[in-house]
Amino acid sequence: MNRLRPFVFLLLASLCLVVSCQSKLPETATAPDSAKAPTETPVLINGAGATFPLFLYQRWFKEYQTLHPEIQVNYQPIGSAAGIQQVISKTIDFGASDVAMTDAEIAKVGSGVVLLPMTAGGVAVAYNLPGAENVKLSREVLSEIFLGTITQWNDPKLVALNSDLELPDLSIIVVYRSDGSGTTAVFTNHLAAINPAWSETVGTGLNVNWPAGVGVKSNEGVSAQIQQEPGTIGYVEYSYAQELGLTVAALENQKGNFVAPNLASMTAALNSVEMPDDLRVFIADPPIAEAYPIVTYSWILAYQTYDDPAKAKALREVLTWSLEEGQHLSEGLGYVPLPPAVVAKVVGAIEQIKP
Repeated sequence: MNRLRPFVFLLLASLCLVVSCQSKLPETATAPDSAKAPTETPVLINGAGATFPLFLYQRWFKEYQTLHPEIQVNYQPIGSAAGIQQVISKTIDFGASDVAMTDAEIAKVGSGVVLLPMTAGGVAVAYNLPGAENVKLSREVLSEIFLGTITQWNDPKLVALNSDLELPDLSIIVVYRSDGSGTTAVFTNHLAAINPAWSETVGTGLNVNWPAGVGVKSNEGVSAQIQQEPGTIGYVEYSYAQELGLTVAALENQKGNFVAPNLASMTAALNSVEMPDDLRVFIADPPIAEAYPIVTYSWILAYQTYDDPAKAKALREVLTWSLEEGQHLSEGLGYVPLPPAVVAKVVGAIEQIKP
């Protein structure tokens, strides 16, 4: 027995160790599962349309996703006309346009449309003319250049307006948007307002039959064309001119003043009109002495009802944040921050978006 006693103690010790380990296994095995936090189902929202607000929308949606990783907004700049058509065909979750949809277009959308002016900016007349900064364009000269009746940079009418500049004997190359464009609609709306000949022969719209020039797709494409060839002139959203360092003209406004696009002059134009309850307003020729003459709002086109409640809720939250928290990003990107009264109206309209 004395010889067996050490083996008995050893056997008992081993049994205690096994029991002790087994008692701890359930706690070790279940701890990781109990510590896992529930993950939210990601929400993907797809939008497309105007190139005009591209820089601001990209920044807004990126900033929002940083704060809310479970919500991702993709935006494709395909032009206002295409954005409207995709809203009508319901191939996207929201569209964007520099021209508000008409009642006839809205009537084609069974789920309804909520028009939301989200930002504003100017249409700049940019040109490539080395050594000639701050070119002035009167209302007559601006429309005649795009009508194709003024074809040389040293035309007497241009020289008379810009006696302090050495304008070269160089052909004017007009470049315009070839795709359906809200920027085109805003620009031609202004030309029609200041020149009866333009109104009668060309008219206004997302697409027009241009009497002169070369057609290029998108604000980005027009900007690139201007950069590439001396003598070129075209119209682009001001944020593109600012981003790319394009030279822009000072335009004659309704009061006879020559005004360049900047935050102050574009804000003055925006403040010349009151936003109506239907959130559709156009500023063809602002009657303010300090105003830059070609300024517009830009709209997001959302549906009134969505099949997916999570998507409707996420879109409401993204758009509300963009208006209330994201407005401070506008100025640095070349856009005009919306007046507080307009922001309040648009935030109220966002509540119309329902699942």
